[in-house]
Amino acid sequence: MNSLLSTPISVFTAIVFYLTTVLLLKTDSCEGQSAVISQLQPIVASVGDDITLPCHLEPAVDAAVITFEWTRPDLNPRFVHVWHSGENLMDLQNPSFKGRTSLFSEKLKSGDISLKLSEVKPSDEGKYRCFLPLLEKDTFVELIVSAVSTSSTVGIQRVSHGAVVLQCNSTGWYPEPEVIWLDGEGNLLSAGPTETVRGPDDLYTVSSRVTVEKRHSNSFTCRVQQNSTNQIRETLIHVPDDFFAVQSSSVPIITGLAVCIMFISAAVFVVWKLRQKKNSESVFLPSHLSSLHCCILSSTYLTLFFLCSLV
Repeated sequence: MNSLLSTPISVFTAIVFYLTTVLLLKTDSCEGQSAVISQLQPIVASVGDDITLPCHLEPAVDAAVITFEWTRPDLNPRFVHVWHSGENLMDLQNPSFKGRTSLFSEKLKSGDISLKLSEVKPSDEGKYRCFLPLLEKDTFVELIVSAVSTSSTVGIQRVSHGAVVLQCNSTGWYPEPEVIWLDGEGNLLSAGPTETVRGPDDLYTVSSRVTVEKRHSNSFTCRVQQNSTNQIRETLIHVPDDFFAVQSSSVPIITGLAVCIMFISAAVFVVWKLRQKKNSESVFLPSHLSSLHCCILSSTYLTLFFLCSLV
């Protein structure tokens, strides 16, 4: 008999508590004070972080018995996390947040309806709405996501006519960074356009080239920076003087002429020996073979002179 009486009383108590909570919130709203409070400054997170999007009720009331929503208005579906009368409504959740959102259940009674977002991705960046449908009260929290490369690589790509082409590569950035080059005195260098590739993980890879000539220090810096997050990575490279040495154009000509002279000298010696042999054996050679012999010698001379003229 007592158990039968206790059930209606428990239900009645829950209803009274719920109505009292709503009345408190309504009263607070009528007084012109915000019922939903969040952080004004944006939340800045790195890719892979676990972060909290703050939101709480004032005055502090038990939020476990009411309905509230976390949404991203720019998404479809827009729901990030929905709490309705004591349970999570995960069927409404946008698939990109599946398994990555949760509430602080032990803090709901004190009016804390903050959202925990795990393993932050670049696509999570945006404005989140903390909304109480019953009171038509909301507030917004902005999330800024960044990723910074752990290192950049700078190498010598090629050397041409006393100038050196340097190349800088850096991966794992978000949002897209810019690349600038500096000399040893900190002066800005004129470089070609930066090549940018966005990967399937939404992270950027950047590559930049610059042509430099010999300077006092021969030290150069590749700086990759994000203006929105004030993140900077610098890589220094020193180019040895030997890379700027210009090979004299007369060296290959002199070398070629020397080779030609050696060939001609050798040919003259061979011809001289053959003529001696010819004179001693001319009585035994037919006339047509002697003519053929002369043609071969003439062709050899012409070939050598032609090769030398190419040098």
